[in-house]
Amino acid sequence: MAITVKSGDSAAKKYADNAGRSAEAYKNGAVAAASQWASNTQAAAPNFKQAIQAAGIDQRFARGVAKAGAGKYAEKINAVGGDRYAPGVAAGAADFRAGVEPYLQTMAGLTLAPRKPRGDPGNLKRVEQITSANHMKRLALLGSSGT
Repeated sequence: MAITVKSGDSAAKKYADNAGRSAEAYKNGAVAAASQWASNTQAAAPNFKQAIQAAGIDQRFARGVAKAGAGKYAEKINAVGGDRYAPGVAAGAADFRAGVEPYLQTMAGLTLAPRKPRGDPGNLKRVEQITSANHMKRLALLGSSGT
Protein backbone atom coordinates (compact mmCIF):
# COMPACT_ATOMS: atom_id res chain seq x y z
CA MET A 1 0.00 0.00 0.00
CA ALA A 2 1.39 3.43 -0.98
CA ILE A 3 2.06 6.05 1.65
CA THR A 4 0.08 9.26 1.30
CA VAL A 5 2.32 12.30 1.52
CA LYS A 6 1.81 16.01 1.09
CA SER A 7 2.97 17.73 -2.05
CA GLY A 8 6.18 19.72 -1.96
CA ASP A 9 4.16 22.92 -2.39
CA SER A 10 1.93 22.06 0.57
CA ALA A 11 4.88 21.13 2.79
CA ALA A 12 6.76 24.32 1.85
CA LYS A 13 3.70 26.47 2.57
CA LYS A 14 3.20 24.85 5.97
CA TYR A 15 6.89 25.25 6.77
CA ALA A 16 6.89 28.93 5.83
CA ASP A 17 3.63 29.65 7.69
CA ASN A 18 4.64 27.88 10.90
CA ALA A 19 8.26 28.99 10.94
CA GLY A 20 7.25 32.58 10.24
CA ARG A 21 5.16 32.62 13.41
CA SER A 22 7.86 30.97 15.50
CA ALA A 23 10.55 33.65 15.62
CA GLU A 24 9.98 34.46 19.30
CA ALA A 25 9.89 30.78 20.29
CA TYR A 26 13.10 30.19 18.34
CA LYS A 27 14.85 33.11 20.00
CA ASN A 28 13.76 32.11 23.52
CA GLY A 29 14.66 28.46 23.01
CA ALA A 30 18.04 29.24 21.47
CA VAL A 31 18.99 31.66 24.25
CA ALA A 32 17.93 29.14 26.91
CA ALA A 33 20.06 26.44 25.28
CA ALA A 34 23.22 28.57 24.92
CA SER A 35 25.25 26.90 27.68
CA GLN A 36 24.23 23.43 26.52
CA TRP A 37 25.18 24.39 22.95
CA ALA A 38 28.60 25.57 24.13
CA SER A 39 29.41 22.44 26.14
CA ASN A 40 28.09 20.07 23.47
CA THR A 41 29.96 21.90 20.72
CA GLN A 42 33.22 21.85 22.66
CA ALA A 43 32.75 18.14 23.35
CA ALA A 44 32.28 17.56 19.61
CA ALA A 45 35.78 18.79 18.71
CA PRO A 46 37.07 15.25 17.97
CA ASN A 47 34.07 14.62 15.70
CA PHE A 48 34.73 17.88 13.88
CA LYS A 49 38.35 16.93 13.35
CA GLN A 50 37.34 13.54 11.95
CA ALA A 51 34.68 15.09 9.72
CA ILE A 52 37.02 17.60 8.10
CA GLN A 53 39.59 14.86 7.51
CA ALA A 54 37.15 12.31 6.08
CA ALA A 55 38.07 10.80 2.75
CA GLY A 56 36.63 12.77 -0.14
CA ILE A 57 35.39 15.64 2.06
CA ASP A 58 36.82 18.22 -0.32
CA GLN A 59 34.99 16.65 -3.29
CA ARG A 60 31.73 16.48 -1.32
CA PHE A 61 32.13 20.13 -0.40
CA ALA A 62 32.76 21.08 -4.03
CA ARG A 63 29.74 19.06 -5.20
CA GLY A 64 27.55 20.80 -2.63
CA VAL A 65 28.67 24.19 -3.88
CA ALA A 66 28.10 23.14 -7.49
CA LYS A 67 24.65 21.79 -6.64
CA ALA A 68 23.56 25.04 -4.97
CA GLY A 69 25.20 27.10 -7.69
CA ALA A 70 25.80 30.78 -8.12
CA GLY A 71 22.14 31.35 -8.93
CA LYS A 72 20.95 30.22 -5.51
CA TYR A 73 23.69 32.26 -3.85
CA ALA A 74 22.56 35.41 -5.66
CA GLU A 75 18.88 34.58 -5.11
CA LYS A 76 19.29 34.32 -1.33
CA ILE A 77 21.25 37.57 -1.20
CA ASN A 78 18.47 39.31 -3.08
CA ALA A 79 15.70 37.65 -1.05
CA VAL A 80 17.06 38.10 2.49
CA GLY A 81 20.73 39.07 2.62
CA GLY A 82 20.37 42.69 1.64
CA ASP A 83 17.72 43.37 4.25
CA ARG A 84 19.64 41.61 6.99
CA TYR A 85 23.08 43.02 6.25
CA ALA A 86 22.88 46.43 7.95
CA PRO A 87 21.11 45.17 11.10
CA GLY A 88 23.59 42.30 11.32
CA VAL A 89 26.55 44.65 11.05
CA ALA A 90 25.05 46.93 13.69
CA ALA A 91 24.40 43.98 16.01
CA GLY A 92 27.98 42.78 15.57
CA ALA A 93 29.77 46.11 16.05
CA ALA A 94 30.72 45.45 19.69
CA ASP A 95 32.03 41.98 18.79
CA PHE A 96 34.02 43.46 15.90
CA ARG A 97 35.56 46.02 18.24
CA ALA A 98 36.46 43.37 20.81
CA GLY A 99 37.99 41.19 18.12
CA VAL A 100 40.03 43.84 16.33
CA GLU A 101 41.17 45.86 19.34
CA PRO A 102 44.00 43.54 20.47
CA TYR A 103 45.51 43.68 16.97
CA LEU A 104 45.18 47.45 16.72
CA GLN A 105 46.91 47.77 20.10
CA THR A 106 49.66 45.42 18.91
CA MET A 107 50.21 47.52 15.79
CA ALA A 108 50.14 50.75 17.81
CA GLY A 109 52.97 49.40 19.93
CA LEU A 110 55.27 48.67 16.99
CA THR A 111 58.17 50.81 15.84
CA LEU A 112 58.45 50.08 12.15
CA ALA A 113 61.66 50.01 10.17
CA PRO A 114 62.27 53.24 8.26
CA ARG A 115 60.33 53.61 5.04
CA LYS A 116 62.37 53.17 1.88
CA PRO A 117 61.74 54.78 -1.52
CA ARG A 118 58.64 53.65 -3.37
CA GLY A 119 59.10 50.19 -4.87
CA ASP A 120 62.05 49.28 -2.64
CA PRO A 121 61.75 45.66 -1.45
CA GLY A 122 62.85 46.87 1.98
CA ASN A 123 59.35 48.26 2.49
CA LEU A 124 58.11 44.70 2.76
CA LYS A 125 60.02 44.46 6.05
CA ARG A 126 57.52 46.92 7.50
CA VAL A 127 54.63 44.72 6.38
CA GLU A 128 56.43 41.68 7.75
CA GLN A 129 56.79 43.36 11.15
CA ILE A 130 53.03 43.98 11.28
CA THR A 131 51.97 40.54 10.06
CA SER A 132 54.44 38.76 12.34
CA ALA A 133 53.34 40.74 15.41
CA ASN A 134 49.66 40.18 14.64
CA HIS A 135 50.26 36.46 14.06
CA MET A 136 52.00 36.18 17.43
CA LYS A 137 49.11 38.09 19.05
CA ARG A 138 46.63 35.68 17.45
CA LEU A 139 48.52 32.67 18.78
CA ALA A 140 48.73 34.23 22.23
CA LEU A 141 44.99 34.90 22.23
CA LEU A 142 44.32 31.33 21.15
CA GLY A 143 46.65 30.01 23.83
CA SER A 144 48.79 28.30 21.22
CA SER A 145 52.47 28.32 20.40
CA GLY A 146 52.25 26.74 16.94
CA THR A 147 50.79 27.82 13.63
